Amino acid sequence: MSSGDCGLRVKGYSKVLMLALVVLGLAGCSGGLKNVQTWDGPSADSDQLGILHAPANINVSSVNGKEMSRYLMEDLALDYELLPGENTVVFTHQTIWAKKTVVDNGESKVHVVKTEPQQVVINVKAGEEYTFAVAEPKNKREAEQQVAHFEAKVIDEQKRQVAVAKPYVAQRPQLPTLSSAPATAGAAAAGGAAAATASKPASTSSTTATSAPAAPVENGLPTLEGLKVLWERASAEDKKNFLRWAFE
Repeated sequence: MSSGDCGLRVKGYSKVLMLALVVLGLAGCSGGLKNVQTWDGPSADSDQLGILHAPANINVSSVNGKEMSRYLMEDLALDYELLPGENTVVFTHQTIWAKKTVVDNGESKVHVVKTEPQQVVINVKAGEEYTFAVAEPKNKREAEQQVAHFEAKVIDEQKRQVAVAKPYVAQRPQLPTLSSAPATAGAAAAGGAAAATASKPASTSSTTATSAPAAPVENGLPTLEGLKVLWERASAEDKKNFLRWAFE
């Protein structure tokens, strides 16, 4: 056997060995994955939570608004730990189909048929297990038809339906608004007085004024001259009271 043949055989064995190690590594990674915790904080015992089994063609993107981790291999069957109560799970469903035509360099050799984001709301009970129930298409055409009219549900261990998928609609954030400030006591009093004045009928010439009558001032008389006229007509007591008020 020539040295060239030996070299080729060694290279061939190396490739096979490398491929085997990669396959074993991937199998070990997928088999060693633990349940995915869907909340922040300490872990919980298995009897305190529910488990949602997601098959390989279901990719869960978030649970209760918390984004889930993405893995190198998307087609992994994963189990998600859910706390008791209502849990909103957002996911997509995808299938992969090999292309039957010749592809150019750099072009993908497969068709990926993927739904728009869907969501289910599951009322989880502690100790219960749930799984997705989705009809699997037999070919690419069926997959595309399924995407257009996608249907999925979640069932419990007794095969009872507990949730139905519907298109996911992202909730718009509630923007804070400034509520109108209450009227101050002074403003309220002024408003009340103005309203009372507006609603009070105008007094006629026959109404008797309760305050002291003011001295008539001729129309068109300058203000200073008018004050002088009023001062001259005021009594001594009125003048005294006015001066006391003016210099207080």
